[in-house]
Amino acid sequence: MTDAAINKTDATRNDCKTEASENAVAAKIIGVILLALVAWGLCIFFWGIPGLYFPALALVPVIWIALITITLGQ
Repeated sequence: MTDAAINKTDATRNDCKTEASENAVAAKIIGVILLALVAWGLCIFFWGIPGLYFPALALVPVIWIALITITLGQ
């Protein structure tokens, strides 16, 4: 094999690895979102209407910290 063919083969392998790692990250993100939705659904099931706003109340400090972090540019 020539050097060009070897480099092309290595580039193809790296592209496959990158694509696989991107798919793994996307699967984790989707899993977390689905888990959060199921948890919210269970909250509504057990506590009814107040279960709709419990997650919003719990996320107030998280969003507050995120906004401050964004504002400070970190």
